[in-house]
Amino acid sequence: MEQQLEQAIGIRIRTLRQEKGLTLDELAAASGVSRAMISRIERAEASPTASLLARICAALGLSLSAFFAQEGRQASPLARRQDQQIWRDPETGYLRRAVSAPGTASAVDIVEVEFPAGARVSFPPHPASHGMTQHVWLFDGELEMTTGETVYRLRPGDCLFMPVGEGHSFHNLGNAPARYCVVLGRGGR
Repeated sequence: MEQQLEQAIGIRIRTLRQEKGLTLDELAAASGVSRAMISRIERAEASPTASLLARICAALGLSLSAFFAQEGRQASPLARRQDQQIWRDPETGYLRRAVSAPGTASAVDIVEVEFPAGARVSFPPHPASHGMTQHVWLFDGELEMTTGETVYRLRPGDCLFMPVGEGHSFHNLGNAPARYCVVLGRGGR
């Protein structure tokens, strides 16, 4: 199952890159991910981390949710839980579920995340993500969010708004998984 997902990710990146008329070198320059790594991901020889995949998607003009949306499926306003795309970050083990209905005209993506105890993931500043914003709404556990130079400690029920393109990091300080929702807005709307 995991190998199938890695192959699907690689095929999707290659297809999107080719549809945009980008070479590996051009996508590497736009994303800040090395040409060699993109090539390995496209051939399913490497599984991208959340940070790398987010940078590649931003360079392709997509959110992670739009990237994982199943192509060829007719858009529906209803996204049943059993049909929602799930992806696990190979580096941190965080589990990401695309909750919002794919293929709709919405400029908002909703993602549910289960973030393991002690895990940390960083998304460096990247120009391709400028104009995107997110709300991080914590349901369970503890979360330390760093955006720019500011560090926020979130507790259950807290919600933090931030621009995506300026870079940020997530850190689960607790001894239990943190569960939260990310509401991602494209285009600053």
